Amino acid sequence: MNRSARAFWLRSPGHGEIRDVTLSGPAEGEVLVRSVCSGVSRGTETLVFRGGVPAGQRTVMRAPFQEGDFPGPVKYGYLNVGVVEEGPAALLGRTVFCLYPHQTRYVVPVSAVTPVPDGVPAERAILAGTVETAVNALWDAAPLIGDRIAVVGGGMIGCSVAALLARFPGVRLQLVDADPARANTAKVLGVGFASPEDALGDCDLVVHASTTEQGLTRSLELLAAEGIVLELSWYGDRRVRLPLGENFHSRRLTVRSSQVGTVSPARRSSRTYADRLALALDLLADPALDALVTGENAFEELPDMMPRLASGEIPALCHRVRYTDPGHTA
Repeated sequence: MNRSARAFWLRSPGHGEIRDVTLSGPAEGEVLVRSVCSGVSRGTETLVFRGGVPAGQRTVMRAPFQEGDFPGPVKYGYLNVGVVEEGPAALLGRTVFCLYPHQTRYVVPVSAVTPVPDGVPAERAILAGTVETAVNALWDAAPLIGDRIAVVGGGMIGCSVAALLARFPGVRLQLVDADPARANTAKVLGVGFASPEDALGDCDLVVHASTTEQGLTRSLELLAAEGIVLELSWYGDRRVRLPLGENFHSRRLTVRSSQVGTVSPARRSSRTYADRLALALDLLADPALDALVTGENAFEELPDMMPRLASGEIPALCHRVRYTDPGHTA
């Protein structure tokens, strides 16, 4: 068995490269996985690519199988789907999801991979980490039947949250984004769409995922009295100003954080990380979620493609990476 591999590394902020890797093992209790595809989370990964992780958050922001340290050199990523080539008989040949960076082959503990359900194609399964974030957010937000809800920010996370909220009965739901092209995505997901200027107010809940100061300010403006903004944006080292005068206190508004690094307190006593990820993969049986994958490149093109993603030249939600090099993936 060929145990060589290639991995994408951030050499320094703004500069990526592909490096050769020699794998060991797998030992007992481990699997060797051949990557089929992986996903680039445009928000977090491009922030990492630009070197925007604050010094005080570099430990918190580490990915499960990250190598190196911020700001670089670092091997970073967490949306990988592959096929088990070596390991326990029950997993041989199975398609699995793993929180692993962009690499053609890798060895991890059996506990680090989650089988992808038969009804979920590998190309869609790269969204598992993103949908898992949305699941955790909705555990935190606890929306109710009949709520008036806005999701501000039609990126990868915002669209995932909106897609799940579309299944709630009786809600008034809008995806709010400054880019009119997001209306097409909203339509596929079965969600209403509005520009920030035209969004409906009196919301019980606003989920904010635009990663902009303007989006967070508009989220507060859309709330009804005693409403909640659930903040999913990760700003890295950017400071954000927020209007906490005006109606903030008199209307008893709330801004609440949510982060996928821990299981929501609402389910922490009854759900594990594995339970949450398995649920996300089950939810990916919905083909409408294919709308969240908006571009694709070969693995070998990552060093040229990442700067274009980081600059916004490629306006992707989730960008898919395909692994087709027969010298390393077959």
